[in-house]
Amino acid sequence: MRKWLTVITVVCLVAAVCVGCAGSKDKIPETTEVIRGDVIASVSVSGNLEMPRKANLSFGITGLVAEILVDEGESVVKGQTLARIDSRSLELNVEMAQAEYEMAEYKLMQTIYPKYANTYLTDLPGVWLALEEAQDSLAQAQNLLSEGELEEAQVLLKQVEADLHKAQEKSQARRWPLPLWVKLVEMEADQAKTALDIATEDLAKGTIIAPFDGIVTNIDMKTGERISAGVGVVSLVDPTNIKMDGAIDEIDIARVVLGQETIVTLDALPDKEVKGKITFISQAGMVQAGVVSYKATVTLENHGEELRDGMSATAEIIIERHESVLLIPNRAIQGTWDKPLVEVLVGEQTERREVVLGLSDGIDTEVLSGLEAGEIVVFPESEIPFRMFGG
Repeated sequence: MRKWLTVITVVCLVAAVCVGCAGSKDKIPETTEVIRGDVIASVSVSGNLEMPRKANLSFGITGLVAEILVDEGESVVKGQTLARIDSRSLELNVEMAQAEYEMAEYKLMQTIYPKYANTYLTDLPGVWLALEEAQDSLAQAQNLLSEGELEEAQVLLKQVEADLHKAQEKSQARRWPLPLWVKLVEMEADQAKTALDIATEDLAKGTIIAPFDGIVTNIDMKTGERISAGVGVVSLVDPTNIKMDGAIDEIDIARVVLGQETIVTLDALPDKEVKGKITFISQAGMVQAGVVSYKATVTLENHGEELRDGMSATAEIIIERHESVLLIPNRAIQGTWDKPLVEVLVGEQTERREVVLGLSDGIDTEVLSGLEAGEIVVFPESEIPFRMFGG
């Protein structure tokens, strides 16, 4: 019985080996077609979206909230009123200050004040003397001109101009001083105007106004609630201005310049791509765990309403782009660093062929020569990728 079991076991093992050998011989190699497409070399930067134009708005004075005129999520425009505190006492203060100012102005206008404007004390002797000097210089200049002495005449004419200017100054030597009692009334009017300005400013502090177009993101108050001055109660953000801050490794920083195009992808919106540009590269490096990197900012361009402040994002900075070139997968490449090879399917046979390679994005590589579009290349059986080109 044991002898038969041994025989059966040997037969099964031989059959399994034969089947395995036959399967290996008949295995169809994996292939791919040489195609035309675009290849992009890029540097990857990760970070978070930020809407830098934001504000946490507050009242300028303490009081009870009378009106909240917007809701969270509502779009507002610059200059729009968002909320008010109870301003009845403030409005009354403005009315009283206005009345006092108008009364003070009326009292001032009943004095000699209206006639005071542009009234000067005149130095008549000084005016006459200056005019006489100008007249003498002018007569001498006329004589010199008749004798053909042009240079000397020009000097005297300049002196005439100076004498006339002197006469004008003497005619307005100084303003006529106001009497003391008029100055006191003028001071009362100035004080009333100052009180009116303060009351008007306090009234304005009881209203929250949108400083720019944006969206209300948070309202931290209720009608009737007492709010202290300076406490932020309405948050506003401008969603039209979005950027992403990230860090570029020192190995890649030399290839990144201002204005380079980027393609931004978002963890929360994997199917959406957003264009952007590099708008800032720091000159100062940051060192963390021995790794040096440089802060960079990407400003997004064609973003939509679905983007949110704080979203995780990755920006691919376009270093180089080649369009409509021959492409093959990196894992189809064999050979060495200096002598890359591919296996090409010709009929039912394969042949090894040297190729010249160009730009690579880490997945596909440009073929400069050695292959033509439509040819079929064979993937090597080895699972180890060609190190130069990734895979």
